[in-house]
Amino acid sequence: MAHDVKTQLTALLQQALASVAPNATDTAIHLERPRDPTHGDFATNLAMQLAKALKKNPREIAQQLLNELPPSTLVTKAEVAGAGFINFTLDAGTKTDVVKAVLVEKDAFGRSTAGKQQKVQVEFVSANPTGPLHVGHGRGAAYGASLSSLLSFAGWDVTREYYVNDAGRQMDILGLSTWLRYLDQHGQTVPFPPNAYQGSYVRDMAEQLKHAHGDKYLRSAEAVQAGTPGLPEAGRADDEAKQQRELHLDALIAKAKELLGPDWEYVHQHALNEQLADCRDDLEQFGVVFDVWFSEKALYDTGLVARCVALLEDKGHIYLQNGAKWFRSTAFGDEKDRVVQRENGLFTYFASDIAYHLNKFERGFDKVINIWGADHHGYIPRVTGAIKALDLDSDKLQVALVQFAVLYRNGQKASMSTRSGEFVTLRELRGEVGNDACRFFYALRKSDQHLDFDLDLAKSQTNENPVYYIQYAHARVCSVINQWNGDLAALTDADLSLLSNPRELAIANQLAQFREIIESAARDLAPHMIAFYLKDLAGEFHGWYNAERMLVDDAALRDARVALAAAVRQTIRNGMAILGVACPESM
Repeated sequence: MAHDVKTQLTALLQQALASVAPNATDTAIHLERPRDPTHGDFATNLAMQLAKALKKNPREIAQQLLNELPPSTLVTKAEVAGAGFINFTLDAGTKTDVVKAVLVEKDAFGRSTAGKQQKVQVEFVSANPTGPLHVGHGRGAAYGASLSSLLSFAGWDVTREYYVNDAGRQMDILGLSTWLRYLDQHGQTVPFPPNAYQGSYVRDMAEQLKHAHGDKYLRSAEAVQAGTPGLPEAGRADDEAKQQRELHLDALIAKAKELLGPDWEYVHQHALNEQLADCRDDLEQFGVVFDVWFSEKALYDTGLVARCVALLEDKGHIYLQNGAKWFRSTAFGDEKDRVVQRENGLFTYFASDIAYHLNKFERGFDKVINIWGADHHGYIPRVTGAIKALDLDSDKLQVALVQFAVLYRNGQKASMSTRSGEFVTLRELRGEVGNDACRFFYALRKSDQHLDFDLDLAKSQTNENPVYYIQYAHARVCSVINQWNGDLAALTDADLSLLSNPRELAIANQLAQFREIIESAARDLAPHMIAFYLKDLAGEFHGWYNAERMLVDDAALRDARVALAAAVRQTIRNGMAILGVACPESM
């Protein structure tokens, strides 16, 4: 609807432009909605754009454009404002036409073809499967899922992907942690490393191993500790002590692999499978579903990591130093060069990350969106540099950063740390405030802005709680429609010219902006714009509902008002579906 209006207004202005400035007809015409509704429904700065070329005052040019503007039933008023803006006020009938469009298009209202069905991959969450997802992961999950739905709604062909870090040291630490707890349950206690995974879920996995396999993986505590370097005294936090703890941990991992032989792979895989299954279940319950779960290990198994490093070497971007292979990332704006293959022959995380991005490009995506935690900010130039070094189009890669979410319960800040086991899980948060509040509150801020998650507000049933406020608007419309008890299909024939009071026209104006909001939000990777829009729409509706009777005696006016209310309901449903939030019919 609004797009048709903008197209028609643009056509009117192009005709006026051809008369006033025939040599400047290629000037782009921008139409925006004024922030202040008293300034009309649309405004253009066309006259100001022409001022330099025509060497005239913008207000004078604006008046000339108005004089040449063809007559149209679309516009009731067009006037020069400010430094040379032209403000347009639309005819009331033009404004309310959107109501019929919503009722006819239903779930498709607001959908756009802006994405042109280009293939986009959105990779998000991708948390190491070393423990339950915490509230920080939850924000990335909610943002990634909402963004994916938004891009799909805006006409992109979206693939949602989770990158499983199943090949690195963290998984070895998890496997070791599980095995040490298993030994402990058999009476063979090895002092548990402070930098291993501490959570109760590790004991649960050890218990599963014991229950299923008895003492099959039992080895003596003496054998496990034999030849391993000692730990520094507890409490020491200097760099040397940290290094000693890491060396101790690596020695225990090596010992586990030696003592268990081929059985190590089973213990390792058991821990991975359990945590991955838990993660998948948690996300699915949160309404977050992935099309692809991509294994880091597969990059090694298929030889892609080695091929990728060889490619960089062939292109002259790798050099040898102290037996290690370094990628010359400083040539691409990084602060220092990066190791891709250590002197012992093992590839680094960075090498597999480059290979993963090569794989993404080889799969033919038109755009690749990585959603990373804000702490990965420094990682962007080196990955972008590697893409350029492989002669790939780095403009296809976009990285959206997600700031940490800080949870407040009873005024207390909750700490989160996967290794220590002291964290608030996403599952606990969902259990406390519900999926809807979780998904909406996570979407309420721009992803790269800090988020304080107020549990008390999220659980409150008040107008201050934005998700409750919007859901309540939806439930109110359902109540009105139930009381009306008419034929919903017939509402498309309602006499919308009867919707003439300012509140009704303001709501129609809000509805007409929905597709514009969809396209802007998709372009800026900003689903929070949908949350803000829905809050504003709910506010307009509540104000109207409280000021006017819906079900008046006049049948024609009653049907027109019910039609407007039904259009609000449909638009709320469409917007909330993008954010992954339910719309109850009664509250």
